Parts: sequence; structure tokens; C-alpha cells
Amino acid sequence: MAPPPPRELLAVIEAALLGPTPPSPAQRVELLHAVRDAAPAFRTLLSYPGPKVSDRTQVESKEVRLPDMPPITLDDTDVQTALKLSDELNLNEIECVRLLVDANREWVLYSREPLEIYRLAAGLWYMERRDLITSLYILLRSVALDQGLDSDLMSEIEDQMQPLFNDGLRQRIITLVKELNREDPAGIGGPSSERYVLDFRGALVERSAIVSRERLSLSHCLALSALIKQMSPKEVKDVFSILKDCAAEADQNTSVELQITYGVLFSLVATFISDALSTSHEKGSLSSSDSSFRSEFHELVMRTGNNMTVEGFVGVVRLAWSVHLMLTHDRSNSRGTSDIWSCLEIICRQNSFEFLRERVLRTAAYQNDDDDIVYMYTGYTHKLMMCFISHPTSRDKIKEIKEKAMTALSPYGPPRDHREDPGRNGEQIGQASNEPFVSLLELIREIYQKEPELVNGNEELWTFVIYAGEDHTNTQTLVAFLGLLSILASTEVGAAKVYELLQGKIYRSVGWSTLFDCLSIYEDKFKKSIQSSASILPDFPEGDAQALVAYLAVLQKVVENGNPMERRKWFPDIEPLFKLLSYENVPPYLKGALRNSIAAFIKVSPLLKDAIWSYLEQYDLPVVTAPLGHHTATQVYDMRFELNEVEARRESYPSTISFLRLINALIAEERNINDKGRRFMGIFKFVYEDVFGPFPQRAYADPQEKWELALACLEHFRMVLSMYDINEDDIYASVSTSAPSSIERQLPLLELLKDFMSGKVAFRNIMNIILVGVDSLINERTTQTYGILLEKAVHLSLEIFILVMERDLALADVFRPLYQPLDVVLAQNHRQIVALLEFVRYDYLPQIQQCSIKIMSILSSRVVGLVQFLLKADVGKTVIEDYAACLEYRFDDFQVIEDTKGDVGVLILQLLVDNICRPAPNITHLLLRFDVNGAIERTVLKPKSHYSCLKVILDNLEKVTKPDINALLHEFSFQLLYELCLDPLTCGPVMDLLSSKKYQFFSKHVGTIGISPLPKRNTNQSLRISMLHERAWLLKMLALALHLSDISSSVYREACVAILYHTFGQCADNFQSSSMFHSRDALTGISNEPANRNKVLDLLEVLQFRCPDTSMKYPQLLSNLGVESKIEEILRNSAASEFGGVYYYSERGDRLIDLDAFHEKLLQISQEVNSQLSESEKGELKESVHHLLKWAWRYNKNLEEQAAQLHMLTGWSQIVEVAVSRRMSLLEDRSQLLFELLDASLSATTSPDCSVKMAYVLTNVSLTCMAKLRDERFICPAGADSDAVTCLDIISSKQLPNAACNSLLFKLMMAILRNESSETLRRRQYALLLSYFQYCRSILDSDVPPSVLRFLLLEEQEADDDDFTLQKVLKEHNELADANFSIIRKEAQAIVDLVTKDAVHGSETGKAISFYVLDALISIDHEKYYLNQLQSRGILRSCLSDVTNYLSKDSPFTSESSQRFCTVDAQFSLLLRVSHHYGKHGSQILLSMGALQNLSSCKLMGVQKKGNSRAISNIIKGRAGETDKKRSLVAPVLRIVTSFTSLVDSADFLEVKNKIVREIVDFAKQHQSVFNSILRESIPGANLITLERLSLVVSILSKVWAYEENEECSYIQDLFGLMQSLFSVDFGSLNFMQSPNMIENQKSELVAFGLCFSLISYLYVLATKKNMRFQVPYDHNSDQQQPTLQMVSDFLNSITLALERVAEEKYMLLNKVRDLNELSRKEVDEIIKLCMKQDCISPNDNIRKRRYIAMIDLCCMAGNRDQLITLLLQIAECAITILLVHFQDEACAKDLSPFSDELLPVLERLEHLKEDKVGRSLKVFHRSVTTLKEMTIRSMSL
Repeated sequence: MAPPPPRELLAVIEAALLGPTPPSPAQRVELLHAVRDAAPAFRTLLSYPGPKVSDRTQVESKEVRLPDMPPITLDDTDVQTALKLSDELNLNEIECVRLLVDANREWVLYSREPLEIYRLAAGLWYMERRDLITSLYILLRSVALDQGLDSDLMSEIEDQMQPLFNDGLRQRIITLVKELNREDPAGIGGPSSERYVLDFRGALVERSAIVSRERLSLSHCLALSALIKQMSPKEVKDVFSILKDCAAEADQNTSVELQITYGVLFSLVATFISDALSTSHEKGSLSSSDSSFRSEFHELVMRTGNNMTVEGFVGVVRLAWSVHLMLTHDRSNSRGTSDIWSCLEIICRQNSFEFLRERVLRTAAYQNDDDDIVYMYTGYTHKLMMCFISHPTSRDKIKEIKEKAMTALSPYGPPRDHREDPGRNGEQIGQASNEPFVSLLELIREIYQKEPELVNGNEELWTFVIYAGEDHTNTQTLVAFLGLLSILASTEVGAAKVYELLQGKIYRSVGWSTLFDCLSIYEDKFKKSIQSSASILPDFPEGDAQALVAYLAVLQKVVENGNPMERRKWFPDIEPLFKLLSYENVPPYLKGALRNSIAAFIKVSPLLKDAIWSYLEQYDLPVVTAPLGHHTATQVYDMRFELNEVEARRESYPSTISFLRLINALIAEERNINDKGRRFMGIFKFVYEDVFGPFPQRAYADPQEKWELALACLEHFRMVLSMYDINEDDIYASVSTSAPSSIERQLPLLELLKDFMSGKVAFRNIMNIILVGVDSLINERTTQTYGILLEKAVHLSLEIFILVMERDLALADVFRPLYQPLDVVLAQNHRQIVALLEFVRYDYLPQIQQCSIKIMSILSSRVVGLVQFLLKADVGKTVIEDYAACLEYRFDDFQVIEDTKGDVGVLILQLLVDNICRPAPNITHLLLRFDVNGAIERTVLKPKSHYSCLKVILDNLEKVTKPDINALLHEFSFQLLYELCLDPLTCGPVMDLLSSKKYQFFSKHVGTIGISPLPKRNTNQSLRISMLHERAWLLKMLALALHLSDISSSVYREACVAILYHTFGQCADNFQSSSMFHSRDALTGISNEPANRNKVLDLLEVLQFRCPDTSMKYPQLLSNLGVESKIEEILRNSAASEFGGVYYYSERGDRLIDLDAFHEKLLQISQEVNSQLSESEKGELKESVHHLLKWAWRYNKNLEEQAAQLHMLTGWSQIVEVAVSRRMSLLEDRSQLLFELLDASLSATTSPDCSVKMAYVLTNVSLTCMAKLRDERFICPAGADSDAVTCLDIISSKQLPNAACNSLLFKLMMAILRNESSETLRRRQYALLLSYFQYCRSILDSDVPPSVLRFLLLEEQEADDDDFTLQKVLKEHNELADANFSIIRKEAQAIVDLVTKDAVHGSETGKAISFYVLDALISIDHEKYYLNQLQSRGILRSCLSDVTNYLSKDSPFTSESSQRFCTVDAQFSLLLRVSHHYGKHGSQILLSMGALQNLSSCKLMGVQKKGNSRAISNIIKGRAGETDKKRSLVAPVLRIVTSFTSLVDSADFLEVKNKIVREIVDFAKQHQSVFNSILRESIPGANLITLERLSLVVSILSKVWAYEENEECSYIQDLFGLMQSLFSVDFGSLNFMQSPNMIENQKSELVAFGLCFSLISYLYVLATKKNMRFQVPYDHNSDQQQPTLQMVSDFLNSITLALERVAEEKYMLLNKVRDLNELSRKEVDEIIKLCMKQDCISPNDNIRKRRYIAMIDLCCMAGNRDQLITLLLQIAECAITILLVHFQDEACAKDLSPFSDELLPVLERLEHLKEDKVGRSLKVFHRSVTTLKEMTIRSMSL
């Protein structure tokens, strides 16, 4: 099988071996297969096919065929580039073409220069080489080093690696290390070759540097291979030869070249030591198996040369070889001890110990090498030295060199005057004269300083230590030995052992007593000298000082690392450590050692810390200070003097450094910070003015001390800025002080902030540290031992800038113009800002990158035009690439970052998210490579062409690898893309990019990360939380894409279809056949998924789980102590931790408990009650505090999980609602899909795992789905067999089966009655219930009467014998209504209780919808069950009371009363429903409750005359058709009164009838002004509301006013006036209502004829029951208007014309319905436009849907005409009856002869009305007409 591509191989190996968790079985199998398949590539490591003439000819022909690819056509540039690659890289020409193809796929080479193309392709080749070498290195490291991996897996890998070594892999590595450095095409390139290539980020890199890194990795592989398989003799000699070659150039080499040399060196050391220590008896040692090799190699090793560096490296090999000979001597009889001794002689003569320590272990190159490799090097150096010091032969040599060292003269000179030769460093004067024994001790010390844990259990080492510590007669050896002890005390076990060693039982002269006695002796000596008035103090001997320094270093390590409980007893009296500090003649470095050892005692106990403060004040040098900016006049010996006069002359500052470190350590432990640092102002002044101010100008003998001094100052400044806080009083106090204040009144924090805000000394010095720059820092870090200190200084400097910028704005307003915000100061020089921002590419210390990113975040929010600033400084491209590289490194990292606040990847992504909405162009636009020089919204993003954060993000989101490590990065990446799609400027370019076929971003992930199972909470809760948020952002982004996409564009349409297909499992378009579906990328992750699976339901399943409880149970002790209330008060305080609270906001915006702040508060409470407790209770209290902290940690995690769950549900709801609302046309089987979504949402809502917040979101989704179901039923036609529609489609519309509806209602009932609920949730559930009832209404309940449908069905059934009948539809509808009632009836008691509770006690909004729910329940009540329930609870009486109170208040309308109005409106609706649904029974109930009396007392129009009409109009602006809310309630009141009029005719007893009439009449009189104003409204042009009110008033009066004899209200004249105006209207005209809207005109016409019916009914009552007779002609001379027979006749004539017109219109409408399927789309659209239903269709709707909507509208119009016909017939019957009464009255009949002539034609026309046109039986009507006609003819004959 072909080897896998290097990148894929590396990914598999990293995933299996570098992950935070053990590899899964699948990963193990994949790893072993990958290693097996890659074996050929490893055997021929970096061996590639060379150039061939035939291949060159093929390339020059410009057509090349690559394996598994169609022929590729090349242009001239391609050919030239390929041949150049072949010549300069020694590559086959076809392989070069493949590189070009891969480079184009990775980078898009179009429009690039040839040289850039060459560099990109070459860089890609070197990346492949790097991936292959790295894969080999990881495999070797995993096998060779114990990294906690499964031993069986390592054995299997080793079994596969062994054959590779047998086949010459190591020899290949050796050859490559040697040959890659040559100047030829196979190495670093010839002299004329291109020197640079472009790396993965598009940055220029020297080819030689890449090759050097390859050689370094290969040298690491070589060293590791020595641990896996023994080197052969030839390989050993070859490696030794390479070592000498590398060592010969070591003095001129770079750090990388030195590291290569070390790799080669330690491969030999590891070979010799591992071979010698091997316990395998199957095979002899390297030296014993080949005697000729032993002698040959021994001869090679023993040769000496003139190059001391080469000799040094050979000396280390010589040392390893001698140990190998010693350990294998007993097993090999071919050699004696002479070779060993000869080796040891040369080793000691050349002091190879010193070389190994100084030139290898202590070098910056060694310290900066790979951590695992350094660990291996140190480990084998440890084994080497342990073998050396433990073998009898070498022990004899050690004894010899020890005796020699003891007898040597002391290297320290005689005592010196401390005032002489001040330029010399005491530490450096005592340099050892390279005694081998001393070097041996120092070498062992260096080993365990790097790896302290190697000390544990190392008996050989402790045996050597005991021997080495005996009988010291030389200070130099004593110092070296004590130095070794100080390192051995670096662990707790080592500290205890060293403490015991120096107790005086092991050594006679070396012990703790010696240290403290010596300190006391010198203190007494100096004290006596002072007391004797000696002019000069005695000098301190250099040797004694050095010995004391060494002792103090041991003391410091023992105290620092000792057991916390035991070390308290070790040194009860530390006062002697302080007594020498004040003496001038004590060397500064000894004072430094004293203070360093004192600092170790600070954390031993709080009491000891306080004692240290008092001892320092008593013994140490004072810090004499004056106010800031002033100096003392007198000279005293204090810290300032010692710094400037003693240490400055020596150019060494150990005393000052130690003083600052000690003070910093003490201040850091201070808990009382109420004085805000005032008591330390003197120290701050000393640090600020005397130490840090002149720090850059001082001379330093050792550059390491320069940065140690700077670090101590910077740490002090950092503590000042972070420990203390200031308030406004402190700020104004510092400003208002006119004279210089005393030092006690100054605040260090304010003074430091002022310095930065004015650009003074501290700012300049710290800025100069940062201006060192990244490149210089990297160089210093990798080549100098003090580089690590410089790195720390840069880090602290950046932290200080951040701390200043967190506080400067609060001071800037007060301090201006003298002091400016820090960003203003920085902006004065662009180099300063650039220097701060460029540290993002410093990857040696992630904390520096974090600080740089945070500074960028702050500056981007403050500096207007930061992007233009960076572009002007010509660093824009660099910043883009640096941020992208930093982000990519973080994505590629395999280390789990626990503290997400310090995750550079998260910080960069948050920076990008935060800047999106800032003014363009902003940092986000720059870093994502938008066109910052042009219009952002017109940018064409090309991440494949330009390296940026966008490319990194998209590449990583494409595969979403390493979720356990990068989950947070994936989460914020999805959030970033969502925010970019949301922003109006970036939306277009990003949507274009993500929708393109190159990315197809929207069609991925739903089937992979979307529905994959969540990690278990107890396994990885953080990953669980992050994955929930990740899915939430993904779903929200998909919803946004669906919402924003313009589907008229094919690209966007395909993207939408892809989203729908991958989420809902279906789409209307044939997605399967689209090119998008068949693309390779689109198939990723979905090939194993069922094609029609609805993943939306799976997503809902994923997030349905119960979050753990966050409540807390207090421990019993806390309850007993009564501190529960204090803790609860702490938790109730919502303030952030920096403002005295215990909360903070996470990177996601969750408010979490700050564990440190909470712990601090708990400790304060503990201290308050501690005095009351016994020792056992104190321990229990400590445990209780620990319990509370654990609860707080769990609370944070659980709260985050709840927020994440809700967030994902929100994303889920958005994609569902957007898809349902906006993209339903792209889906098939829509009703079933909506039912599934609705059912799943309701099921989830009823789940006990569903919280109230989740239920609210789910209910909103259910509402949307229900609304869309209604649309589907009433707007979309059923079936899709043809474009034709029939009336059958109307009555068989796509309603869900009754069983499905019943299931939904049952689940909805359960959801409403759930245990955990809220009024807000119930309001949404009530709305859903109302929507469900509306859905269940039959389509026959609309404006289409059954008669119209029946007629149309009969027409259709004549053509199609369809067995579907109207009766069947009605039956199913009735069954559904019965089932609904039955389901609700089962839970009726609970439902009514809940709804009435909300209706009475809820908010106004809740009350309103609750009353509407009661209204709906009444509407389905067939058994008067709910009426009884409402009566028993007094709801109806309460409604009457509420509406009466509301209408009785004469207050102006305000915004606050708007919700109250809605409630009243709902209460009216309920009252009307009772009277309407229950008929006379309902009206009687309302009447019995005093409804009329209550309504009579209302002030219906009171609000119209009072209040600020302008304010009212402003409040209700935008609410069409409403100018006065209270006035709109007149109609409901009138409707209720109208319902009472039905009781007038039905009353069984006259008394009851009279009572009802009297109450209605009284109501009319009470509201005479209202009635009069309504009656006098102008009818022409009146709207529907006006007509309806007028109709209601006339209806009331027509029923009761005939019984009223007192005409004081002038109602009769108003009615007669209405008759005069209405009855004379020509109703036969087509648009007598004069409305431009046809639909509105028809409705108005129906209301107007209803008004006419009421008026004619009134005349009917007058004529028939009151026996009133009307005059025949009009009486124009009378003041009072009276009805006449002529008016009735004219009215009957007009009604006849109207009947004919309306019947004809109905007939035409029905014919149009029948012919609808023959109409064109344009004609159908005209019908829809005529009916004002354009909003129901979209341009994409097909002709079938358009015809369906048109048919519904036409049927509704026909239904309106049908209702109007019924009403007109009733009017005509009343008019005919009135005329009949007059004709039958003999007294009147004689005067009707002239009148009859006009009436007869009208009656004849009525006779000719046809039943087929009218649509109903006319027999009775015709009989009345005939009777009247006969009487009319008779009258005419008289």
C-alpha cells in the first residue's frame, strides 16, 4: 500500500500519541496501520527521485500526467518553475509538477509572480519533509521515553521500528545529519540557488535555517534511536566522526548548530551507558562483541588534538567510554584496567567535568532545546555520573583528585578593604582554578538542578555526598560541596535529608551550628570594633564570605522546600541572620545571601513573617526618603548609599536585588491593604527614583544582574498596580493639594500612574525594555543564559502596561491636560505601539503573547484609526501573519489549557469578535484580510490566497479535530463566523465565501458535531459545555444563512437547500442530483447518515437532559454558628469581585463565582468565629470552608452547563423557526414535518428535564409551527398531482388527522399543567392553545357558507364521481371538536383553576390572554360545563365589575393603561362569548348579574372630551384605525346590550319582558349623547367600525323603543332621518359604499344592509304591533320626519335591484370559480390583487397555489354575496309585510291607488327572481309577493 501523505501520517500519530487521553481502539488500529504503511518512507528517509531526462522532456512538452489525475496542461511559467525546482532541489521533474499542483490547491497560485510560486512550492516540499521527520521523531520518543503511554502499544510500535533499523534507518539518519549541511541541491543549495522559501504563513524563511532545523530533528532521532536499538560499531565510529566535525565549528555555530552537536554527543553517551547497563545476556556489550572495535575506538578516543573545543566534546565521549569500559570490564576479558586509567587521567587533566558543565549543560542552546530531549540528555548524564561515582575504579580516582583539591592553596586572597578596588566582584574573585574535584561537584550539582526528582531514592548519590563532605580543608571545595547540598535540598525529601546531614552527627566541621556560630562571631567582632571607637571596621575575609554564602544558600533551599509542619521546628531563632545587614564592611553579595535566606522564612508562619518585619526595622539598612522628586541633604549609610556608592562601583548589585526581593515577598503576604500602600511609599520612592530610574545607565559586570535588578523593580510596580485600589476621593485629594505633600500622604499607585500618563522615567524605562523587540529577545533567549530573565522582564513590562490601562481612564478626566490616557502617550511614537503588538509572535512564553493580545484588545477599543496607524507604519501584513501563526500554533497544540483566560487562541478569537461592530476599518477587518483600503462590504475574501486568521479558522473548522483540546477554539470560531454573518458590513463577503462550492460551509457539521453524543458530565464537563455552545453557534449561523440568503441566486439557493437537506432530511429541489451534493467535501461526514433523517429532532434529543441542582446544603457546623445568613448575603451581592463582591463574568458572559474572592470572604468569616471554637471545631470549620468551595466550583460548572444548554436550544429554535417561517417552500411533506416538530417540542416541554426557560423557548417554536400549520392548511392546496384546483381541495385541506390533533392537545395540556412554570411561560402556552383551537376550526367556519360549497361540489361531482362529501368533512370536524372537548374535560378542573388564577392575579398581559383562553373554552363547551365553572368562581361577575370600573374612570389614556385596556377588551370578549355561545341562557345569566345596570353607569365617551389629545395620539401612533381606545369599547358594550334585546320577544311573562325593555330603555337614555352622536354619523364614506356601531344602536332601538312612549331623547326622529337617507340610496349600483377596496366594500355593504334591516324591522314593529299607519306620499312641509309608504316602496325597489345585482354577482363568481383552472397566471394574479391577498404569495409560488388562493377568495366573496342575498330577502319580506298591513287596512287602502301604479312593477320584478340565481327556496317569499301584487292590482282597480 502506498505510504500515506506526510501531513496525514503526522495527524494520525499526533492524535494517538500526543492527545490528553489514551488513544481509543480505533486510533490505535489507525496508528499501527499508518506506521506500517509509512515504513517505506522511513527506510528511504528524505530520499526522493532525482531528475530524469524523459520526465524533463514531458514537462517541457507542457502536458503532464500525474497518478490518479487527468492530464495537466502547463504554461511557460509552470514549466520554468518546475524545472527550477528540479534543478535547485535535486527533485524529479514530475514530482515538481505535483508540488505545483499541491501548492495551487493550498494557496491558489493564480496571478502570483514566478519567484513567489517557486518559493511556495519549495516551502510546501520542506513542510512535507518536516512532517515526515516529525512523525519519526514522535514515534521514537514515544518508544524511547516513558511518557505514560500504553506499554502494549509501545511494544507494537517498537516491533515495527526494529526492522527499520535493521534495514539501515539509523545509518540513513547519520548520513543526512552529515550531508544536509553541504552546499549542493540535496543540502542547503548551491551558491546560485534561491536562498529563501515561503513557509505555511507566507513568510520568507532562509532555506539554510530550514535545513538546520531538519538536521536538529534528525539528531534528536539519532539520540533516541540509541535507546531503542544498540548502535553497530560502524555507526558509533561514524557518529563520533560527525561529532568532531560539528565540534570543530562549535565556536562559530548558531544555537541550532550547537543543539545538533549535543544531539550527536548524547547519542554516543546514551549508546555507551545504555549498552553498559543493559541486563540482556543474549548478546554481549558493544565492546565485548567486537574486540577490534574496542581497540580501534579506544585509540580514536585517546587521540588528542589542538582544538580545545573538539577536545572538550571528545573528553565527554571519553568519560562515557571510560564508564562503559568500567562497567563491562568484568564481562570482557580482552582488556585490563590500563585503558580505563589512561582515559581517567586525560579526563581529569583536561577537566572534562568542567567542559560538560560549562560548555554543554549551562549553555543557552542546551536549556532551549526540546524539553523531552533535554530531559533525556540530563537523565543519561545522571546515569553517567552515578556510574562514575559508584564504581570502585572511578572512586579511587575521585579520592585522588579530592586529596589533590584539599591540598591546593585557597584561591581566595587575603582580606580586602571593602572600600578598595570597588570595581571587582567578590563572587568573581573567588573563581575556582578548575580543580577536577570541584568541577565534579559542580557538575553533579548542575545535573540535579535541572532534574531535582532524580535525587529521590538515589542511594549512590547520598553515599557520595557523605564522602564528599568529609574533612574539608579548602574553602573552594567546601563552597562547591555546599552548593551541591543546596541543589539536593530542592525537594521535600532532599530538604529533610540535607537538614539531617548538617545537624552535626555526620560531619565534624560542616553543619548548621557552624553557620550560626560564624554569624554570631562576626557580629560580636564588629560590635566590639564599634564599641572600641575604631575608625575602620575590620575587613570580612573573602573565603569566609563565600562559605557563608554557600551555607545560606543551603539554608534557603532547606526552608523553602521543607515539610510545612516540620520546618517550623528546625530553626527557632533566625535573628542572627539579620545582625550583619547593617555593617558597611559586610560584602554586598553576603548581604544578598542573608536576605535571600530570610525571605525563605516568610511563608513558614504568619508570626515569623511579622518577626521578620520587626528584625528588618531593627537591623537592616534604612531607606531614607524625601518627598517624591526631592532628595535628602545629609549623607547616611542606607540602602541608597550602598546602591550608589558601594555596589555601583563594583558594578554588581546583589544586596539591592536581595533587598527588593525580600521587600516584595513581604508586601505580597500583607493582608491589610487599607492604607493603600502609604506605609511603603518610602520603599516605592527608593525603587522608583534610585533603583529603576537610573537602571539603564548603570554599568553591570554581569548582565544577568541587570535583569535581576529590573525584575525586582518591575515586580514591585506590578504589586503596586494590582494590590491596591483607589477611589475618587484619593484622586481629587492628589489633585487638590497645592503644595508638595508629605511622603506619608502620597500613594504609590497614583504616583506610578502619573508617571505613565505623562511618559516619565518609569514609562520610558519599561518601554525601552519592550523596544528590545521580538527578534532581539528571541536571539538573547536562545543564545544567552540571561535571556530567560530578559524574557521575564518583557512579560512583567507588558503586564504593567495592561494594569495601567485598566486604571488610567478613571484618572484621565481629572488629570487632564497634564496627564493623558496611556494610549495617547503611546500614540506619540508609532514604534511604541508596534513594539507592544509584535510580541504576539513570541512563542517561547505564551504569557507574553497573551499580554500582547490583551494590549491589542485595549488599544483597538480606544485608538481611533488603529488600522490606518498600523498600515502607515508598514506592519499591517506582519501583524496579520503573526496573529494567524499564533492562532494556528494554538490549534495545532496538544496541550490542554486549564485556564481558558490565558488561552491565546481564545484571546485572539475574542479580539476578533469584540471588534466586529467597531467603526470600519477595524482590527477584525485587518486580521481577516478584508479590504481595509476600500469598501469592506465589497471585499472578495480569498483565504486560500492570503494567509490570515480566517484561513486558519476555516481550515480547522473543516475537520474539527482534537475536540478535547480545541473545543473552546471551535466554539469561538463558530461564534466569530456567526457574528461576521450578522454584521451588515461583513455579511456579504463572508456569506459569499461560506456559500461557495470551494467551502460549502453550511452543508457541513450538522450530521457530525451537531448530533454526536455529548461527553459525560463526570468525565469532561468543560468539553460538554463547550460542545453545547459550539452547536448553538453553528445552528444560529445556519439559521442566519437561511434568513439572509437571496434564493434567487443559484449559489445561495444551493446553500439553503443544503442546509435544509442536512438538518431536516428533505428538500423540495432534487438536491441529490445537484453538483453540490456529489462533491467530495459535501459528502464528508454524511455518507454514513440516512439520507432522509430529520437531524433537527436528533439535535433536540441531544440537548434534553437535566442539569444538576445548584442549591447548597450548609454543613451542620455553619448552621450551628449562625453564619449561613452571612454567606447567603455574600452570594446575594451581585457585585463583581473587583468591587467587593464574589462574582466575575466568564469569556462567554456567564456570571460565575470567583473562587479566590469567595475563599477570601469565607476566611474572613472563619477568623471572626475562630476564637469561639475548639481545636476539633477549627478543623471541622476548615473542612466546611473546603466543602463550600467545592460547591462553588460545582455551581460554576453547572451554571455554565445550564447556560450552554439554553444557548443550544436557542440556536435550535432559530433554525427551526427560520426554516419554517421563510424557507418552507424548499421543503416537501410540510404538514408532516411541522407536526413532527410540534410534537417533539411539546414532548420536550412536558419532560421533567425541561427547565422553565427551555420550556419558554420550546413553546415559541411550537407557536411558530402551529401558525405555519394554519398557513399550510388555509393557504397551501393539498396534493400536487396537477396544476388544477377544485373545490374539493378547499374542504379536504391538509389538516392533520384527528388522532394527531388529539395527541398535540393532550401534550399541550400536560405542558400547561407542568410543575415548574411561570406566568410568562403560560402566556405563550395559552397563545399556543388559542392557535390550536383556531387550527381546528373547520374551513367551513370561514366566510364560505356551506351552500356555496355544496353547489360547487355538486357541479364537480357531476363530472367526477367523487365519494368525498361535505357531510363527511362536517362529521370529521364534529368528531375532532368532541375529542378536543373530551381531552380538556379530563383536566378541566386543573386547567380552569390555573387560567382563572392567572386571569385574576396575573399581570395585565397575563390577565388578557387568560380571558381569551376562557373565551376559547366557552366556544367549545357543548354541555355548559365551563359556564358553570366560571359562575362558581365568580369570574363573570368580576369581569362586569372590572369593565364597569375601567369605563367609569374619566382619566386620559396613557401608555401605562394600554395593557389594562387589552385586559378589558378580553373581558368583553368573554362576556360576548357567553351571550353568543349560550344564546338566551347566556344573556339571561349576564342580565341577572346586573350587567345592564353596570353598563348604564359607565362613561362610554368620557375620555374623548378630556385629556391631552396630542399625548394620546403620540402614545397610540402606529395603531391603524384607533384614535381613542376607550371609544373603541363602545361597540362591545353595544353588542352585549344587543344580545339582551333577544330576550324581549322570548320572555314568557309580561313583567319580565317589561323589565328587560325598561332596563334597555334606561341604558339608552343614560347614554343619550353616545347614541345621538352615533345616530348622526355621516353614512357616506363611513368605515366599518362606524357602520357597525350605528347598526348596533339602531338594532337596540328598533327592538325596544317602540315600547317607549316618552320621546324625550329624539331617537325616533333620528331613526326616521336615517330611514330617509338610507332608503333613498340606490342599492342597485355596483359600489354604493364608495370604497376602493373590493373586499372592504363587500363587508361594508353587508353591514349597511344589516342597518337597513334594523330600520325596516322598527317600521315593521310600528306597523304590526303598534298599529301605526304611514302616509303615502312624502310630506316635505312637516318639521318632523315621518316614514311614508312611498319611502318603503322606493326602498323595496332599491332592494329588488340590489337582489338582482347581488344574485348576478354570486352567479358570476361561482362561474369564475368553475373556470379558474383555465385562467392564466396573469389573470389569476389579477384576481389575487383584486382581493388584496398579494402578501399570501411569493414570486416562487407555483400556479397551483395561486389558483388555490384565488379560489378561496372567490368562494369567500361568493359567500358574502350569499349572506347578503339572505339579508336582502329578509328586508324585502319586512317591507312587503308593512305594505300588506296598509293594504289590508280598509282605512288606508282607499288612498293607495296612485301609489299602486309605482309599486306593481317592483313586485313583478320580485316575482321573476329565480331560485337557481338566489340559491334558496323562494316559495314563501313569492306567496307574499303574489298576495301584495293582487292587493295592489285590486287597489288600482278601485
